[in-house]
Amino acid sequence: MERLNTEERCSDWTGRTYRRFELEFPVRLKFQSGRFTEEVEGVSKNLSIGGLLVRSALPVAQHTLVTFVLSVHGHHSLRPIHLTGGGEIVRVEVAEAEGAFMMAVKCGSPVVELEEFLPPTN
Repeated sequence: MERLNTEERCSDWTGRTYRRFELEFPVRLKFQSGRFTEEVEGVSKNLSIGGLLVRSALPVAQHTLVTFVLSVHGHHSLRPIHLTGGGEIVRVEVAEAEGAFMMAVKCGSPVVELEEFLPPTN
């Protein structure tokens, strides 16, 4: 698999366990709502192997356990690679300027496969 050929747009990660990158990929969140399984589609705004920030037209309540499918792609990929993970919604904010919701997902375990698509550490 190839790394993304992008400028390293790494957020300040002082005090954080994992580097964060401002990368936008399609994300599908799945969660239980009563007896039903719900799905919400969105786009990552930033991500690390330990979590992601997702912008979506629909919110998912804070503290909800979710599974997600992140569709990553490189410049030379013929089709996206689907990475799966699970975690908890730890923050929900209204992004009024965008008419959307921003949801922070903390992964239950690191999505180490994502490292292959992130810019290298300098």
